[in-house]
Amino acid sequence: MRSRGKTKTAHGPGTPATAALEAAGVPYTAHPYEHDPSSASYGLEAAEVLGVAPERVFKTLVVDIGGDVAARLCVAVVPVSGNLDLKAAAAAFGAKKASMADPAAAERRTGYVLGGISPLGQRLPSPTAIDESALEFETILVSGGRRGFDIELAPADLVRVTKASIAPLRAR
Repeated sequence: MRSRGKTKTAHGPGTPATAALEAAGVPYTAHPYEHDPSSASYGLEAAEVLGVAPERVFKTLVVDIGGDVAARLCVAVVPVSGNLDLKAAAAAFGAKKASMADPAAAERRTGYVLGGISPLGQRLPSPTAIDESALEFETILVSGGRRGFDIELAPADLVRVTKASIAPLRAR
């Protein structure tokens, strides 16, 4: 695996996501790219610019499952080529229902800005579920913690570092 574009360190721009991977000893490849602010979809933009199938690029979505304020925000990681099934997300987290989290709450919880939320290195770790399709690939790409910066790693490593569960999360 090789990095594309300019990097600030040997692995790319330093972010809490890259720090979490380095602390865990997880191999990854940084993929910084020039982000176009007018792009309609951050994930599809990454797939196109990096020349990767959209099914291998995953977006990080923060969902609200209600209940206890401290435990109600969860993270769902799904391919950018599809949409999150909120009923499936609720089931994955053992909840009755799920809705998309308030954007400001998602940013406060994760420490990242929308379009750059990574499942790794979040300010306050949240229960995480990754769509089962991730296991179909040797490596997948997720946000590296900034718009215009993706990280490529093995799905099993992402599961281990985030303590995620695997579940069917895509809308069918």
